[in-house]
Amino acid sequence: MTAAGSGLAAPRVTPLGRTLLDHRALYFVSYDGLVNNNSFQKNGLFTYRGRQYAAWYAEDRRATVARRTAGRADWAAVPLDHRLGSDDSHNVISMGVSRRDGRLHLVMDAHSSGFRYVKSVAGLLDRPADTPWDPSVFGAVRTTLDGLALTTRFTYPQFLTTPEGDLQLSYRVGISGDGRNALAEYGRSGWTVLGEWTASTGTYTSAHGSSTARNMYLHGIDYDVHGRLHALFTWREQDGAVMCGGGGLTNHDTGYVHSTDRGRTWRNDAGAVVATTGGPDPVAVTDPGLVVDPLGPDHCLMNQESQATDSAGLPHAIISHVPGRLGPCTTDYVADRIAHGRAFHLRKRPDGTWRKTEIPVPLNSSQRTKLVLDRYDNAYAVLPHGRIAAASKASGYTDWTALYDGGELNAFGEVVIDETRAVAEGVLSFLYQERSTGQVPSPLYVADFALPA
Repeated sequence: MTAAGSGLAAPRVTPLGRTLLDHRALYFVSYDGLVNNNSFQKNGLFTYRGRQYAAWYAEDRRATVARRTAGRADWAAVPLDHRLGSDDSHNVISMGVSRRDGRLHLVMDAHSSGFRYVKSVAGLLDRPADTPWDPSVFGAVRTTLDGLALTTRFTYPQFLTTPEGDLQLSYRVGISGDGRNALAEYGRSGWTVLGEWTASTGTYTSAHGSSTARNMYLHGIDYDVHGRLHALFTWREQDGAVMCGGGGLTNHDTGYVHSTDRGRTWRNDAGAVVATTGGPDPVAVTDPGLVVDPLGPDHCLMNQESQATDSAGLPHAIISHVPGRLGPCTTDYVADRIAHGRAFHLRKRPDGTWRKTEIPVPLNSSQRTKLVLDRYDNAYAVLPHGRIAAASKASGYTDWTALYDGGELNAFGEVVIDETRAVAEGVLSFLYQERSTGQVPSPLYVADFALPA
């Protein structure tokens, strides 16, 4: 069925222009990415109560937060009292909103290390016209959550807001190949630790060998319209013996879990409880019913790509890897993904089954793709370098088509999506940085595109 035949609007993007955040933002390439533009940087750009907020590191390495009235060109930037400690693109800035008290929260500068945290005065986001927008509205930068220590090996902060308005922080404890996912929560009484909810132990065996340690990499963690918490993920094994050869990625399988009690317990795809947060039985690689798209570790499957939930509460994800027809044994994940990588749309259908569709646009990149759903549940993939492809809900997401080639952007690679604006305002916004060389600072922009009204 076509979009016209279904009565649904067809997917389209109309460029609305771009606005400059910083003409000389910090630039260095590490782990094939930029510290200001990483796929796992949830809420590096978001819209709340008519204002859009962005965070980045300026040329002097100072953490910076800015806001504008959504749709206007002028941003007001505020420098924070912290400078990036090392040239590591994992040390991103993530933002969150605690709706109960209208505070803005930021966590930054961590890769298997300590972290930095700062929050605003109460009401800053609720009454933006009545509250000064300057350094005085932000408290001291701390190495704890208001005195609550988490871990000395902290990575990948992602904020999410519960349906009740509490703020949760998802993060990893440990290191790549030997780490656990955990949650903390900010409510009426302040911050509390909910605990770890994934395991790094257990034995995984591929066609080539075995591994006894790993970590779960999230493609996202999001509440749907019904209050269910969704997490799609891949596992990364510590032992390279699971691969056909060196130089690839030990990532394997796409898994899925969900929670109906705000992350306290976790259920597999069939709805069976498989883990309790902070308890003795976390989500483990050996648990049944987790894998929704099986794939071995020989295909350069990327971690931490993208997910979203639609108006019915069904989960969608973008994953990417080298299809078996183009490379049954990958041995250089950067070169192989650039040459042969493809992105795929993975979604849960109303009948409970999963459908995987290849997006027929070559990646031409080792980097990640972001997923956005519009108010009609059409799907948009923002590919590396700011290219956009889309598919309609009416077709069953089988009509993926390139809509925008990104050529005028000169974007380095990955982009940071405003997850809130597409449905609320019908605008696709993403933050990107222009390609540069070495450590020469480059412009940082937000590009806007109108979606179907």
